[in-house]
Amino acid sequence: MTAFEPSADIQAAPVVRALLDRDPSLRVVAWGGPRMEAAGAEIVERTSEDGVMGLAGFLKVFEMKRTIDRIDRWAAGHRVDLHVPVDSPSANFPICKRLRKRGATTVHLIAPKVWAWGHWRVRKLQRWSDHVLCNLPFEPEWFGRHGVDATFIGHPVLACPLDEATLETERGDLPSGGPRILILPGSRSGEIKGNLRHQFAAFTAIRERHPEATAVVLAANERIAAQVRGLVDPLPAGLVVKLDVLDAAISWADLALATSGTVSLDLTKQACPMIGSYAVPRWQTLVADIMVRIPFKLLPNIVAGEEVVPEFVPYVQSLGATPIIEAALPLLEDPTALAAMRGRLERVRAMFDGHDPATEAATVMLDRLDSRT
Repeated sequence: MTAFEPSADIQAAPVVRALLDRDPSLRVVAWGGPRMEAAGAEIVERTSEDGVMGLAGFLKVFEMKRTIDRIDRWAAGHRVDLHVPVDSPSANFPICKRLRKRGATTVHLIAPKVWAWGHWRVRKLQRWSDHVLCNLPFEPEWFGRHGVDATFIGHPVLACPLDEATLETERGDLPSGGPRILILPGSRSGEIKGNLRHQFAAFTAIRERHPEATAVVLAANERIAAQVRGLVDPLPAGLVVKLDVLDAAISWADLALATSGTVSLDLTKQACPMIGSYAVPRWQTLVADIMVRIPFKLLPNIVAGEEVVPEFVPYVQSLGATPIIEAALPLLEDPTALAAMRGRLERVRAMFDGHDPATEAATVMLDRLDSRT
């Protein structure tokens, strides 16, 4: 298994556990992180903890090439029956090519988003993969039309059950008042720098109209919390920073202002109304218009095939908070609109019901190993 981001380590770990539960004789070897190791994988190198991903430009490319070479050298001395690349197609495609030449079967965990941009990359999947495991319900049909075997296994975010007792306890530490606004600035420093000030400005505008409004900014760790406090000092009145209480904060919120990403599915899980945004310089919006040829960019809207929630992804940074404010205020002042959005999100969530991603992924992988035998 080859994983190069923290999110990949998180998604791969339960699959490792499911594989070993089904067949303890398997040897699962990984380039990955601590969660995969805790699940039972033998870690050859730690590759999913910011290291390479934290580098920039040429340094990132050079270090990634060195990592790929080391994986190839390892595979030269160890027979690989099954290779499971986890997301990060730019890093994993070259590894797929090399390991398939050495006889490995390839099953992708997390489908590369070639349906969104870079359609030409599907040819690499045709050549260098045997099966693709999909987290989004429309993906198998798309891949099938392009000659790639694929299976929808559900999404781990939507499959993981909520602990109501824990939610109630953690909500007790969140501020009172209303309306309650959850701000989700992203997990990468560039995302936070580009979006947080706009989200804060939107909350300030909401509080001017609703003086009792309160907000929580959610940080995944202390490093992100420190960046949040450093970017906006002092923090706007009525706003607090909290660490690692995502599910409780979602259940507390009336409306989320979210930087576009997988967190939109965490919000969908609880049918929490949201506004998705991703502010970038103008030149980047022009590049996105050329590269990304899908009508929606926020995951709930992509899955539904229509605008379930307002999205500004991407939008020109110089517009400031204006698009977010113009979407948020009418929603907060119309309870029926918020209720209707919750209903639409519940319908999106239902499209993932009945799936256990880790178990279903393990089943496909073991079937492929059996077919080799």
